[in-house]
Amino acid sequence: MRSHEMNNSSSRYASEEERGSNSFLIESEEEDEEAHPHSSILLKDADSDSDSDSDDSSCATPRPSSYATHQWPQSYRQSIDIYSSVQSPNLSFLGTPTLSRLSNSFLTNSFRGKTPEILSNLVKPLLRPSSSSDDQQQQQQHDDDTRKSSQYLLPSRKPSLQQIPEDQKPLVPAHEVPAYQQCSYTQAVMNGINVLCGVGILSTPYAIKQGGWLGLVILCLFAVLAWYTGVLLRRCLDSKEGLETYPDIGHAAFGTTGRIAISIILYVELYACCIEYLILESDNLSKLFPNAHLTIGSMTLNSHVFFAILTTLIVMPTTWLRDLSCLSYLSAGGVIASILVVVCLCWVGVVDHVGFENKGTALNLPGIPIAIGLYGYCYSGHGVFPNIYSSLKNRNQFPSILFTCIGLSSILFAGAAVMGYKMFGESTESQFTLNLPENLVVSKVAVWTTVANPITKYALTITPLAMSLEELLPPNQQKYANIIMLRSSLVVSTLLIALSVPFFALTGLVMALVGSLLTMLVTYILPCACFLAILKRKVTWHQIAACSFIIVVGVCCACVGTYSSLSKIIHNYT
Repeated sequence: MRSHEMNNSSSRYASEEERGSNSFLIESEEEDEEAHPHSSILLKDADSDSDSDSDDSSCATPRPSSYATHQWPQSYRQSIDIYSSVQSPNLSFLGTPTLSRLSNSFLTNSFRGKTPEILSNLVKPLLRPSSSSDDQQQQQQHDDDTRKSSQYLLPSRKPSLQQIPEDQKPLVPAHEVPAYQQCSYTQAVMNGINVLCGVGILSTPYAIKQGGWLGLVILCLFAVLAWYTGVLLRRCLDSKEGLETYPDIGHAAFGTTGRIAISIILYVELYACCIEYLILESDNLSKLFPNAHLTIGSMTLNSHVFFAILTTLIVMPTTWLRDLSCLSYLSAGGVIASILVVVCLCWVGVVDHVGFENKGTALNLPGIPIAIGLYGYCYSGHGVFPNIYSSLKNRNQFPSILFTCIGLSSILFAGAAVMGYKMFGESTESQFTLNLPENLVVSKVAVWTTVANPITKYALTITPLAMSLEELLPPNQQKYANIIMLRSSLVVSTLLIALSVPFFALTGLVMALVGSLLTMLVTYILPCACFLAILKRKVTWHQIAACSFIIVVGVCCACVGTYSSLSKIIHNYT
């Protein structure tokens, strides 16, 4: 549908409550120059078309409030969707000379010139929707005053894009919703568990070693509070139209400063995860090949340094991919990988007769700060939860979905923690895979599973940060070579920081630092602060009390955990 036809339309826009779902147009520049009477993909330039619509059509409903249209980062929604869900495979490398004006990132160029079938494949969730919409789509022809092209919906990066008039909606079955709003309960649960069950599960036995058995109370408390703050994020998203992501919530609560601050915190957390991936890879590969080394002249690289560099060289080309869907499919196995590692741990204890004979200590107060950071790291998924909420067919199910995600993940965390500490006691390493007997096949399965998972997730984790930095490049610098250099520099920087961490065995301290400083902010402190700022006139006294309690707990844990982790890292470094 061309924009001038929309301007001549005399129909009124339907309200959000009446329609039940949002419909968006995205108009490509190529489509402006050629007409297709039956089929076209519309990529809309919101900045120009929306202004003309508002001037020419007095019946137009005001656009939804947007907190992302002209504010950095514009790429957050799309990049986090790639990070947290599965896309259809389409292996290709960066190859466009300039970046799209709409997205300021090379990923939007991958939409150009593709058929509707490919475009629909690019937005698949973790599990295929059960809808049979692919078989039900039809093209219909009408008189001159009706539509002249069918329309295909894409997940919009900008929540403020023009809404389609009621009489110009796509001809689709009444039950069909946009592709980014087709996640069922099961799909959303799987996406959530995939985000939560990362490398943090490997350090849960070490957390018990640091804090004692009573430290598990902290894990349970963090799980309950994480569920509550996730529900608060949903309340924030529902409070105003146009809110879709965590940075949008920050903008609504604290203006542009809040948006930028929250975005930086989220990106730093992802960057820290990439550093942790390299350290984890180095530790586990060194366990598999302890005698590996590389000699260059008079310089010899031990196994830790060698495997950190090797892993960097392996993952760097994956960050150049324009379409990360092939990696997204593999990384979706993170749920299976986490379960498999825990099963291997149980197998070693039961079948291979390592046993569960260690009693441990009930409480170790000096180690509680480190345990706080390690347990907190396990619940670092709140940056993704708003995207999962926006993708649901039935958004009323979100609290239950969140409860299921966090509940099942917590069972895995607690199970791994108890079994690992009962098996290895005070000799428990920062990752329990380092304690598994080297001569057992099941141990090798667990270690190789641990090695494979971060390699598939590295590019997905670093891409949101890379895309946000690409937005800051001048338009004439957004070229293939510059993007390659930017992404390669990011990867090399994570390697340099990983190598600067003393004695790779201190992986647990790095994880505790991230959990104490960043996760406490993203998961506990900021959701409560944003909720109180946005809904300050509607909150009840018990909500104020609950939010105040969580903020106090989060600040105390952040201060104590960060100080303890940093002091121990510095102590070992010096």
